[in-house]
Amino acid sequence: MFIDNARIRVIAGKGGDGAVAFHREKYVASGGPDGGDGGRGGSVVFQADAKLSTLSDFRYRHKFAAEPGENGRGNRCNGKGGKDLVIRVPRGTVLKDAATGRIVADLSTDEPQVVARGGRGGWGNARFATATRQTPRFSKPGAPGETFDLQMELKLLADVGLVGYPNVGKSTLVSVVSEAKPEVANYHFTTITPVLGVVRLSDRRSFVMADIPGLIEGASEGAGLGHRFLRHVERCRLLVHVVDVSGSEGRDPKEDFRIVNAELKKFDTDLAERPMLVAGNKCDLADDGQIADFRQFVEKQGYEFFPIIAAIRYQVDPLLNRIGELLSKLPPVRRYEPEPAPIPETPGNCNEVTVRKENGAYTVSGDWLYQTMRSINFADEDGMRYFDGVLEKTGVIDALRRAGVREGDTVKIYDLAFNFEE
Repeated sequence: MFIDNARIRVIAGKGGDGAVAFHREKYVASGGPDGGDGGRGGSVVFQADAKLSTLSDFRYRHKFAAEPGENGRGNRCNGKGGKDLVIRVPRGTVLKDAATGRIVADLSTDEPQVVARGGRGGWGNARFATATRQTPRFSKPGAPGETFDLQMELKLLADVGLVGYPNVGKSTLVSVVSEAKPEVANYHFTTITPVLGVVRLSDRRSFVMADIPGLIEGASEGAGLGHRFLRHVERCRLLVHVVDVSGSEGRDPKEDFRIVNAELKKFDTDLAERPMLVAGNKCDLADDGQIADFRQFVEKQGYEFFPIIAAIRYQVDPLLNRIGELLSKLPPVRRYEPEPAPIPETPGNCNEVTVRKENGAYTVSGDWLYQTMRSINFADEDGMRYFDGVLEKTGVIDALRRAGVREGDTVKIYDLAFNFEE
């Protein structure tokens, strides 16, 4: 089944915690602290894979997590870093932040893209030893890894896109000029998935042609196969509008041409400016007057017209040669540049805290503060002294003073409560 849209959550690995350990060895007095650092958490990496053509691997699995880093150990042994998680996707997959629509990465090349970075490992207690604090009984916990909800969209990488109403001969055309084998039948929506074919010219040049399933009126709003396949036209450098010039199904080829062009413009205004050639197919079913009238209609709008009979490859080579000429002058296939994450409206620092007065006590909270407290042994005098220094250096004490705290007032920081002293 062709799946070109999926939503997943990626979670980078948490950094390992630093160790609290002391060196103990026979005949070695006062070995001192030797807790090692935690390992860095694994990152989530996306890699384009030319062997994949659909996002079906993500139809039922929606959560992907990298390995956490190992905790530090004694004897100054650092924990091993977590293994990166490599997620393989079809070439042309665009990753967006599901909440904001921000483009995170475009997997159009072989270059791997790190989307979620693993958390840093925490420091072991050996790092906190000083001349005045020789036996620290605390360490630093590992930082959490980045987590993102991603919207995945597959936008095919093709030089040329065949667009037009259903059953006008797009699949027939791509089948006779390349080795692609789309289903060809005399009914609408025979093609229900985009088909790519490599077209090779006589001068050894080549290009990729995409057969986009038939568009109808209202496609830009979801009618027929709607948005599902219009997105695959976005990257095409050149469009070839295939029209049944004979009107063999009772439709007016001029009206078909107007409708499809209008739907392309509604979906993406850039598509209306994309270079386009017009192929009038099924000329064997039309008389010379019909062909001449349609040619005049198309050329009056500034488009080049090529009458063809795709089924027998009649006059198809002039069309292919003109495509080759135009592609040599056009810019490469469109790539979507990643957009930077938005800057918070209120720029703060990593040591921000919230101070509130509740029931006569001052309550302090902050994510970083909670993480720091996890590593402190409050039963140890050195640990308490270190924590006092953290509160002073990071501005927590100043924040309490601004909130109106006085000596003797009760201060609560999560599970810790104490009386404030100047």
